[in-house]
Amino acid sequence: MADFVREVMTPGVVAVRPDASLVEAAQLMRTQDIGDVLVADGQRIVGVLTDRDITVRAVAEGIDPLTVSAQSVCTPDPVVVGPDDPVGTAVALMRTHAVRRLPVVEDGMPVGVVSLADLAVAEDPDSALAAIGRAEPAGGGTA
Repeated sequence: MADFVREVMTPGVVAVRPDASLVEAAQLMRTQDIGDVLVADGQRIVGVLTDRDITVRAVAEGIDPLTVSAQSVCTPDPVVVGPDDPVGTAVALMRTHAVRRLPVVEDGMPVGVVSLADLAVAEDPDSALAAIGRAEPAGGGTA
């Protein structure tokens, strides 16, 4: 297994402004073929918004995704990890906080995301979770 987060993380950051609508965020997720975006005020991460957040916290509640902001639905003040932190730290944080993704921050700037699937691929590339993490979405969407 890799030793440091930088060896397993997905580099780069996809972010939306806090006042972006859920539709904007969802369209960005679709375009980028990802399941989450960071909600950022400039370079400061204020939250993580997942496709599940949009579904469960907004659509299922009957909230209009055109009029609701990303910040109002995202998970605020996310737990973060550094690129030079041990992979074990990321695993422990995910377990403790029951999250599947952690923003990776270096010198106060977001530089990537490490996901449960990233860790699975690094730990055992032949595992079922690693295969799911690498799979292309069926029908052009994310699952």
